[in-house]
Amino acid sequence: MDPNNRIGRRLNLRDLNIFLVVAENHSMSKAAAQLAISQPVVSKAVADLEHTLGVTLLDRKPRGVEPTLYGRALIQRGIAVFDELRQSVEDIKFLADPTAGEVRVGATTPLAAGIVPAAADALVRRHPRVFIEVVEGDFAILLRSLRSRDIDLLIGRAPGPMTEEDIASDVLFDDRLLVVAGSRSKWARRQKIKLSELLDEPWVLPAPGTVGATIVAEVFHAMGLKHPRAAIAASSMAVHIHLLVAGHFLALLPASTVFLSARQQPLKALPVVLLDQRRPIVVATLKKRTPNPVASLFIESARAVARSSMKGR
Repeated sequence: MDPNNRIGRRLNLRDLNIFLVVAENHSMSKAAAQLAISQPVVSKAVADLEHTLGVTLLDRKPRGVEPTLYGRALIQRGIAVFDELRQSVEDIKFLADPTAGEVRVGATTPLAAGIVPAAADALVRRHPRVFIEVVEGDFAILLRSLRSRDIDLLIGRAPGPMTEEDIASDVLFDDRLLVVAGSRSKWARRQKIKLSELLDEPWVLPAPGTVGATIVAEVFHAMGLKHPRAAIAASSMAVHIHLLVAGHFLALLPASTVFLSARQQPLKALPVVLLDQRRPIVVATLKKRTPNPVASLFIESARAVARSSMKGR
């Protein structure tokens, strides 16, 4: 019998799902407990899969099981199968009711404090029944989540050109850094300020070892200035904004975060001339995964927000 015919007749989603749960737990007994079925049923499902495919999928060890080379290949494709089925269900829901659906958006910290909530707000206003889950994190970590299909799309400042063969990326807009203070800061009323004047002021800067810290260091180095001492270091954008609003601190923030947050927060971009540090903000998706309707709508919303908020900035 042709292998494809054998697989089409004998490979079923239930067995594949059981195998994926076993692989995730590295244990047949744990998989049985999670699925609320007996361990013999789990063992038979895995054995049937191995018989159908003609290869060993799991190495049985005293402390559990580990996927073989063939098992890892099936896991990768199997996850994609169930993801595509989930996507199909979401597509059907959206076709039945265009006002509903869901999307999982990955966003780096500055974008999660600026364009992402603005785009989400605009989309929910048009489609009140959509559900948007925002996952905040480092670009590299979010890229792994995109590949594992835990998020539908990623919006962030890429550390370099996107050359990955499996990733599709488009530029939303070019962002740049600004020196920012609270509107009550003594610097907020100045018409012209040199960056060198601010070196001894209290700064809130990105935590050491982060991408943000590297970017900030590059700005001061490009200006031929020493790096200011951070009075407070934090990765959280909420911490930065809270301290700026208090009126005593300075920070370097992306223009998109400042212009979009300034509607709710009393922030002031200071008239400090910096060397152009523009970097593209990208939206990334998997090439072989068609975005669901709500993901496409979110991307359109983000583009519209970017056009209106960053025009002429």
